[in-house]
Amino acid sequence: MQNDKNKQARRTLDCDVLVIGSGAAGLTAAVTAAEHGLSVVVAEKAEQLGGTSAWSGGWLWIPRNPLARAEGLVEEGDAPERYLREQTHCQRLDALQQAYLQRGPEMIEFFQSRTAVQFYSGSRMPDMRDGDGASAGGRSLCAQPFDGRLLGDTLKRMRAPLDIVSLFGMGIAGGADMAAFFNARRSPRAALHVASRLLRHLRDCLLQGRGRQLVNGNALVARLLRSALDRQVELLSASPAHHLLHANGRVYGAVLQQAQGELLVNAHRGVVLACGGFPHDRQRIAQLIAHAPTGTEHHSAAPLENTGDGLRLGETVGAVVAADLAHAGAWAPVSCVPRRDGSVGNFPHLVDRAKPGFIAVRRDGKRFTNEADCYHDFMNALIEATPAGEPIEAWLICDAKARWRYGIGWAKPLPFSDGYYQRRGYLHSGANSAELAARCAIDASALQATLERFNHFASLGEDPDFQRGRSTYNRAQGEALQQPNPSLRALRGRLYAVKLHPGSLGTFAGLRTDADARVLDAGSQPIDGLFAVGNDMNSVMAGHYPSGGITLGPAMTFGYLAGLALADDSTSRQTARPVPTQQEVQAL
Repeated sequence: MQNDKNKQARRTLDCDVLVIGSGAAGLTAAVTAAEHGLSVVVAEKAEQLGGTSAWSGGWLWIPRNPLARAEGLVEEGDAPERYLREQTHCQRLDALQQAYLQRGPEMIEFFQSRTAVQFYSGSRMPDMRDGDGASAGGRSLCAQPFDGRLLGDTLKRMRAPLDIVSLFGMGIAGGADMAAFFNARRSPRAALHVASRLLRHLRDCLLQGRGRQLVNGNALVARLLRSALDRQVELLSASPAHHLLHANGRVYGAVLQQAQGELLVNAHRGVVLACGGFPHDRQRIAQLIAHAPTGTEHHSAAPLENTGDGLRLGETVGAVVAADLAHAGAWAPVSCVPRRDGSVGNFPHLVDRAKPGFIAVRRDGKRFTNEADCYHDFMNALIEATPAGEPIEAWLICDAKARWRYGIGWAKPLPFSDGYYQRRGYLHSGANSAELAARCAIDASALQATLERFNHFASLGEDPDFQRGRSTYNRAQGEALQQPNPSLRALRGRLYAVKLHPGSLGTFAGLRTDADARVLDAGSQPIDGLFAVGNDMNSVMAGHYPSGGITLGPAMTFGYLAGLALADDSTSRQTARPVPTQQEVQAL
C-alpha cells in the first residue's frame, strides 16, 4: 500500500540537463549549459544552496588566466606544465591535466565576459612550493565581493559562511580585508574599515537575518546563482537524488526525494553529478583513508550533507571510484569546536600556523614540520611523524602577543577574551611551558627544550630544523612587519594551545572521467549521459596539492567543459531518450 502511495505521489519534470549538487562545480555546469540554450534543473540535497564552495576561500588556480595577462603577467614557455609535472610526480601530464591548463583560461574568459561571475587577480599569491616552474604570483583568482541584495529571495536559500570560522557570521576576505582586521588596533584606517564592515553586517542581520556583503566562496556561489537565475535555471533544494534513471546503456535522469513525494526528472541530454565527494561517508573513509581505519578518525570541515551520494549513484550504473591516488583527500589540520547544541564543528587551520609567534608540537613536545607550509603538507608530516598505534594529533601553540593579534583557531583575537574558549574546553593556557605542558599532557622537558631552541634561532630569523620562512609561500603567509623573517618570532610569556586533529577540506578520490568530465565505466568507456565534476570527479592532481585553488580551479573548468559537451550534440553522443512511458514510470 505504501509503495502505491509513493507511485501516486510521484511527479515528473522534463529538462535537458539535471545537475545534482549546487556547489561551484555543479553551478558552473548549469550556467554553461543554460547559456548555450539548454533547459537546466539543479537539485540540491541540503536545505541551502552552495555546498562546500559557499564555505571556501573562493580561490581558483588557473595559470595564464586573462586577468593575469591584463596585468602584464604573461607566462612564456611551459612553466605551468613543468610545475604540475614536478608537483604531481609524473613525467608527462595526462589528458585531464592538459585539458585543465589549456581550457581553464577559456573558462575564466567565458564567465568574465558573459555572466555575473567576476574575479579579481591574486597577482601576489605564490604557488605553495618553490621549484621548477613555480610562480610568485599571477596564477590565482578569487571571486569579487557581491551584494547579496542582487539575489533577492534566493539569498535566504544560500548557505551562509561557516559560523565557527566567520566573525558573527560575516566572512572576511583575504588580502587587505584580513590585514585590516589584524591591524585594527594599530591603524585608525584599519579600525575604520573593520567598524564599517561590522556595522553593515550587524545591520543586515537585524533587517534581513544574514549578512549581504558577500566575500570569498560565498561571493562565488552568489555570483553563480545570479547567473543561473538570469538563465532560468530551476533551483531545487531539499531534493536529494534517490537513484539514477538508466536504460539501454544511457543515463536519462534521476528520481528526487522531496517533502511532497518523489519527483522523476527526465534529463534528455544528461545528468551531472556534483555532490561534493565523500568527506562524511564513514564507510568510504574507512576504505580509502589509511589513517581512519574505522571511518571515525578523520574530521572534515565540509558540510555534513556531503556523504558520497554522487559516487554511489555513479557506481550503480557501472562507474568506478579511483583507489590509487597519492592521497584520497585534501588534508588540513582541524580543531574540534564544541557547539552549544552539543554537536562538534571542525575549524580548519589555514592561516594561523604560518604567523610569527606560533609553533606546533606532538605530545612528545617536539616539532615535526614547517608550520608555515601548506595545510596538506602539514598533515602529511604529522601522519608520518606519529608512531603506529598512537592517535594522530598535535598541539598548536602561540604566545599572548600572537593570540591577541591573530587569534588561534576558533579563539578570536582581541577584543575577545580567553575565558569563554577556555570554559568550553577548546583553549588551554599556561604561564610558562611547564604549566601548559601539564594541562595538555605534553612532555614538559621536551617542550621546554623545543621552545628554547626554536626561540634562539627565531630571534636570528632562522629555522635550521625545518627551514620555516625560506619559501616564497611561507613569507607570503607570514607577517610583512616581522623582519628579518616574516614567519618567525620567539614565543615569550604566557602560552596558549589548541589541539589539532587530522581533517580535510574535501576529498580527492572520485569517479573516473575523460577530459570532458564524462564518467567512465570499468572498461574506460564513457557512460552515455553521465558526467561528474568537482569532488565527485577523480582528482585532476592525482591526489596531490600543488597550490591553493586546485579544488575550485578544476571544479569550474570541468564544470564548464561538461556544460559545453552537453550542449554539443556532436560530442555528447546525443540521441535524446523519449520521456518514459507511464508503464516505465510505474515500474520504477
